[in-house]
Amino acid sequence: MSEIKVASRYAKSLIDLSVENNALESSYNDMVLFEKVVDETPELEAILKNPIVPLDKKTGILNGIFADKVSKLTITFFKIVISKGRSAILFATAKQFVQQYNLIKGIVTADVTTATALGATAKDQIVDIVKRELGANQVIVNEKIDDKLIGGFILKVGDKQFDASIASGLSKLKKEFAA
Repeated sequence: MSEIKVASRYAKSLIDLSVENNALESSYNDMVLFEKVVDETPELEAILKNPIVPLDKKTGILNGIFADKVSKLTITFFKIVISKGRSAILFATAKQFVQQYNLIKGIVTADVTTATALGATAKDQIVDIVKRELGANQVIVNEKIDDKLIGGFILKVGDKQFDASIASGLSKLKKEFAA
């Protein structure tokens, strides 16, 4: 079974357990923190994926890092996953948990690439459009700046992309003239 499928199933189990214990929000915050720490510390991911490192060492490392920062439910979840020999998928599980949580809560991530920084008004307009078009409860805007766009923007939400950049328009125009 693929790593993503397994991670998705573990994430779903943690969501179900969190809902059962009225701890969904704290589990979400724990998974976001775990994801952030692993992103910033690639050595931690390497340790978790290394089959030579003993399971009790992995448990001890995670316990040492997260014991006072995450809930008891999350620490127990980490221990169970590691004891099953699945520590290599903990990072993927955290990512899947966040995705599934966002789906449940109606939270959508919009990646906006512009030539210059977005103003507050433009950002609000994008949020309103995405909420209206997708029926989202909340929109998280990830902003990227790419001066090669010249002007305009590229909006990507999930697998959909809307390209309203000047660079793209010029490229299409160039192809039309070449034909």
